Amino acid sequence: MKRIKSACIIQTLCFSNHDGVTTEYAKNLIKQEYEKYKMQLDKSGAKYKILSETQKENGSIVVEIKKQYNTSPIGDYFD
Repeated sequence: MKRIKSACIIQTLCFSNHDGVTTEYAKNLIKQEYEKYKMQLDKSGAKYKILSETQKENGSIVVEIKKQYNTSPIGDYFD
């Protein structure tokens, strides 16, 4: 019988404005969306680690994140 002993997923996410607008208001909306995403991760109880976070000139935020896959044990992925 096959069982998952440990698992995680690495994602690169880009939070950006779809219409390319780079006003301060649009940049603030992007930041709010990113903060909301992090709060949602905390609320769900998922274990995660932000590996890198880069803010571009146009206000978009690119994040590389390692997080728990579903409810699988994470083993030593976060050590």
